[in-house]
Amino acid sequence: MGNQTESKKYVPFGLRLKAFLWDYIFILAYIILLSGFSFFAQPFLFPLFRESPLSAEITGFLLITLPVSLYFVISEGSPLHATWGKRKTGIIVTDQSNRPVGFGRSLFRTALKFAPWELAHFTIWNMILPSPYSEQSLSFLLISDYVLILIYLISPFINKKNRTVYDFLSGTAIRYKE
Repeated sequence: MGNQTESKKYVPFGLRLKAFLWDYIFILAYIILLSGFSFFAQPFLFPLFRESPLSAEITGFLLITLPVSLYFVISEGSPLHATWGKRKTGIIVTDQSNRPVGFGRSLFRTALKFAPWELAHFTIWNMILPSPYSEQSLSFLLISDYVLILIYLISPFINKKNRTVYDFLSGTAIRYKE
């Protein structure tokens, strides 16, 4: 009986995915607003995406990754301990002892969560713009990124607590709000 109660504390992957899809509404709204802004800022922004892989990576990071990451960091590190999607699905982020996570741990968790995304951006920018990296190095990075994403996707299915790699590394878990 204790094991059944214990396992109910941990959220299945499907509910986590549903929470993320709700969050994606906010992300998509932000991207639509950003697209509108980008239309008017073309003369300033487009050269930043063509100048070099580094300037393209930094610009993309500042315009997309950083705001999206801050949404997760602030929401999950706040007293609510959850993004809008997690709140809508009744789940929260905690540490392993079921205590709330602070901003530091939330920042670390989010950085780990979005690392494959940024690795992909880095690699793609270096593939499409002139780059000092060899084709073999970039291919290795892209394959590594796919492997990392696969590990991230598989990890919740191979442990009883349904934790992802970034949950393990950051010492967090997704649980039902009590």
